[in-house]
Amino acid sequence: MPDLILNGIRVEDTFAEAFDMAGTALVLTADTAEWAMIAAVTMTGFATSVIGCGAEAGIDAVLSPDDTPDGRPGVRVLLFGFDAGGLKDQLLRRVGQCVLTSPGSAVYAGIAWDDPNAAKAIKLGGAIRYFGDGFSTAKRIDGRRYWRTPVMDGEFVCEHSVPTIQGAVGGGNLLFLGRRFPDTLRVAEIAVAAARTIPDAILPFPGGVVRSGSKVGARTKGMMASTNDAYCPTLKGRAGSLLPPEVDVVLEIVIDGLSAGAVSAAMRAALHASTAAGADLGLVAVTAGNYGGNLGRHHFHLRDLLGAAA
Repeated sequence: MPDLILNGIRVEDTFAEAFDMAGTALVLTADTAEWAMIAAVTMTGFATSVIGCGAEAGIDAVLSPDDTPDGRPGVRVLLFGFDAGGLKDQLLRRVGQCVLTSPGSAVYAGIAWDDPNAAKAIKLGGAIRYFGDGFSTAKRIDGRRYWRTPVMDGEFVCEHSVPTIQGAVGGGNLLFLGRRFPDTLRVAEIAVAAARTIPDAILPFPGGVVRSGSKVGARTKGMMASTNDAYCPTLKGRAGSLLPPEVDVVLEIVIDGLSAGAVSAAMRAALHASTAAGADLGLVAVTAGNYGGNLGRHHFHLRDLLGAAA
């Protein structure tokens, strides 16, 4: 099968394999944009992989006061879990420990209640209100219920519950095969910046980039995943390596989205941006990680992403 070519860069004719997740979105607000971002960054920390962190989370958008429920600066964050139960546990822990504690913060549902993909709701403010030791009060505005919990800078406002999304997807990915680390990292950074322009999608790893790509299973009993040895440059001489001689570094981006369409659009944006810059940065090829269709039902074929977005 002939190679695919985009912007002069080889693109392997393969697919990224992704899987179903439970997802939700929150709008965090504060008196200033700086403090809204502090709450968002703190809440989405330690959330790169649901396997080890319990959740995958990230910042989706910075919101102006015109776009938030209380007319203050805000940040929209996305949070994903294996299922609604695990997502609820992480949501309560992260809001309770990272947003309730942040000066001037408030929390609102980041998904419209009339969204056609809205699914089971998670009780949020309705659970955190117990921190108020019986002094929390409820209020309804336009049919939505909020809890006001007394805290030392005034009160913490939090929506009673937030909807989850049916059809959230985790694990969209691209791998960049390059000659030099600094240049390949720059390619990955360009890809991340492009993917982040797509709404309803996040890249949960540090700076959006992961260097420790993994495969399913391991030689060590009990481990769910281990290093993706086929793409480790120091193992090029071993059987099973998929790297050509000129490749000395591989970096990956991973994308989660509230829909398959969001993941596909973010992958498309990242693929086009990375290959456009890649010729000057020693990019050899772009590929994607899959497990023969055994991990997840969502298959994002790179061939389908070569065309420009409609």
